[in-house]
Amino acid sequence: MKNEIEKAGFFGLGKPSEAYAAHFVGQSYLNPVALASGLAVFNVTFAPGCRNDWHVHRASKNGGQIIMCVSGEGWYQEWGKKPVRMVPGDSVVVPPNVKHWHGASKDSWFAHLAIEVPGEDASTEWGEPVSEEEYGKL
Repeated sequence: MKNEIEKAGFFGLGKPSEAYAAHFVGQSYLNPVALASGLAVFNVTFAPGCRNDWHVHRASKNGGQIIMCVSGEGWYQEWGKKPVRMVPGDSVVVPPNVKHWHGASKDSWFAHLAIEVPGEDASTEWGEPVSEEEYGKL
């Protein structure tokens, strides 16, 4: 149990994220924390080197995502911008309709709370993987 908490933070590791595996390089885990009236909060844990593909949280009004690091070390990057290192306590507000990715550093587990901001006509559009060359530069 202690090892699981160290990896995933207070919220726990959860189950392998099989539903989203096609959009990740490496192993990730998903643990629902709170689901209520259009608000969803998940603890997402990435094994070292794991990251998700470029993606966009679409919405015609409101929407987006908030990412709060709870354990380990990871990265967040918006299309056309420099990567941002994330450690426990760091958070990023992802505006709707902004292409981005996030994931673990090469040698650390990374866990974050993913807070889906309610929006109209909300959906996630998955894009291409983060290239090995791109990731290798971090």
